[in-house]
Amino acid sequence: MLEGKNILLVESDGVLRESLVEQLKLQDLAAIAVKTGGQALAKLEERQFDLLIVDASLPDIEGLELGFRMRRENAKVPIIMLVSAETEIDKIVGWGAGPNDYVTKPFRLGYLLARIQFLLGKPERGPAAKYTLGPYNFNPAAKLLLEPKENKIIRLTEKETSILKYLILAANTFVGRDKLLNEVWGYNSGVTTHTLETHVYRLRRKLEPDPSRARILVTEPGGYRLIP
Repeated sequence: MLEGKNILLVESDGVLRESLVEQLKLQDLAAIAVKTGGQALAKLEERQFDLLIVDASLPDIEGLELGFRMRRENAKVPIIMLVSAETEIDKIVGWGAGPNDYVTKPFRLGYLLARIQFLLGKPERGPAAKYTLGPYNFNPAAKLLLEPKENKIIRLTEKETSILKYLILAANTFVGRDKLLNEVWGYNSGVTTHTLETHVYRLRRKLEPDPSRARILVTEPGGYRLIP
C-alpha cells in the first residue's frame, strides 16, 4: 500500500505539473510540486520525501546536477527523471549517483504510476538493483542481461528494456498485446502490434536457449506473460 507516501515533483511545465499532482492525489499519494531546482532543494531542507520526480530540463539547474545534489541530501530516496525523446539516456543512467529510473516524454500516466509503485514497493532501491529473470540478472538502468554462470553479457535496446520492465511489473500475470503496445510506445498511433511482435521475437532470440519453445517470455492468446 502506498497511501501517505510523500512525493516531490520538480517539473517546469505548468500544465503537466498540475495534471500530475491531481493524478497522484487520486492514488492517495501526497504530492508537492515545484517548478525550479532551487525550490526543490529548499523543500528537501524542510522535510523528507519518499520519492522524487525530476524534470531533466529545468530553467535554473540542469536535471542531472539537481539529481547529484539530491543524492547528497538523501542517498536512498528513489528518483525518477522525466526526459525528452532526444535525451542521451546513457548520460542519465551512466553515473553512480543518478536516478533509479527514467520515463520518456510524452508518457502514459499509467506507466509512470507503475514505475512509482514499483520503486516505492520494492525493498532494494539502489541504482544498481538487479532482478532475476530465468538464468539472468536484469539491469534495466544499464539495459543489460547478465548470465553469471557463463559470464555472458547481453545488451538490450531501449524498447526491449521497456518491454521487460513492464512485464516484470505485471508480476507473472498476462498482459495483452494492445496494453503492452500502448504502455511501451505511448501515444504513437502509427505503431502496430506487428512492431511489438517483432521486438518480442528479437527478445526471445536473446533470452531463450530455444526461441521456438519459449520458457521465459511466453505467448498466450492475445498477449504475453513473463515467467521469472
